[in-house]
Amino acid sequence: MKKELTIFDNPKNIRRIHMFFFVALVLVLVAEAFVDMHGEFHMESFYGFYAVYGFISYVSLIAIAKLLRKILMRKEDYYDD
Repeated sequence: MKKELTIFDNPKNIRRIHMFFFVALVLVLVAEAFVDMHGEFHMESFYGFYAVYGFISYVSLIAIAKLLRKILMRKEDYYDD
């Protein structure tokens, strides 16, 4: 039986998706120059603050998940008698 291919099986489509997200992120960062930001704290008014904050949050989440995996992971035969 032949496996059905999806849109994500073609490397060219993956590159297109990456480029779409990259262009969208750049457009949002450029649009921030035309919007007057009113934050609660002074640092929120810096250009690109939310992009940097989001990136740091994402990287921190991945690092914490890797640490938790090492702490919580059980051996393969954990539930065997």
